[in-house]
Amino acid sequence: MSTNQQESLKIKSWIVGFTDGEGCFSVSIIKNLTTKTGWQIFPEFVITQGEKSLKVIQNIKDYFNCGQIYINRRKDNHKENLCRYCVRSIKDLDEKIIPFFKKNRLRTAKFNDFKKFCLILKLMKRKKHLTQEGIKKIAKIIQEMNRKIPARFLESSETKR
Repeated sequence: MSTNQQESLKIKSWIVGFTDGEGCFSVSIIKNLTTKTGWQIFPEFVITQGEKSLKVIQNIKDYFNCGQIYINRRKDNHKENLCRYCVRSIKDLDEKIIPFFKKNRLRTAKFNDFKKFCLILKLMKRKKHLTQEGIKKIAKIIQEMNRKIPARFLESSETKR
C-alpha cells in the first residue's frame, strides 16, 4: 500500500474514532409557523470540542469541505468555550457525511443512531417530512436516537387533532 493510501486510511480511522467519541447525528423537530405543517425537521451532524482543540475541528471541516464551526461562549463554571462543527445542509449530509460513514463504519452505539439518521434523511428526500403523518413517523425514529426523551412534537396538542 502506498504512503498516501496509508495516510488516507489513518485520517479516515481517526475521524471515525473522533466521531464515535465526540460526535452526534441528531434530528430536531422545531416549531415553525411558516411551514405548511407548522413544524420543521432539522437534521445535523455535530462534533464538539473545547476551544483549545479548534484546530482539530478545523481539520475535520477541511476534510469534509462542508459545514460550519460555531463557538459557544460559555457563561457557566467552565473556563473554556465550546467549538461545534456542524453540517446541516441536506445536500452535504447526503453527498459527503453519509457516504463517508457508510464506507467507514462507526464502532460504538452511534452506529445505530447513524442508521436511524440515514432513514430520516431518506424519508426527507421522499418529502415525507412535509406531511403530518411523515413528521410523526420521523418523531418516533428520533425518540430512539441519542437516548432522547419523548419528542415534544408527539406530545403537542397540535399533533393530536
